[in-house]
Amino acid sequence: MSDSMRKGLGEQVGQKVTPQSQKSTGQVLSENVTGATDKVAGAFQPSEEKSTTQKIGDSTRSNADSAQNGSSGYLDSAKNTLSGAAESTSNTLSNAADTVTGKTKETTE
Repeated sequence: MSDSMRKGLGEQVGQKVTPQSQKSTGQVLSENVTGATDKVAGAFQPSEEKSTTQKIGDSTRSNADSAQNGSSGYLDSAKNTLSGAAESTSNTLSNAADTVTGKTKETTE
């Protein structure tokens, strides 16, 4: 597989720096399809067959993908922590209200 079958680094950069608001729906869809195709081609193309610019582009994309996947893991972790804290706070307030009103589990069931 040659670099001629791959997106050039300049084309990739151009697509990234052009604001989405300035692109048509067709352009966005085309970029998504060609980007996914290029990503797959980059994964299967042996490193020794890649030009220097393709190696840089693939490495940059790989690092960006890793960062994106890692950040979603941190985001999910933060969501879970906040959800647990909110539930704990709710239970504490409910128990405090029950204590003030004299309610117990037996009287509420």
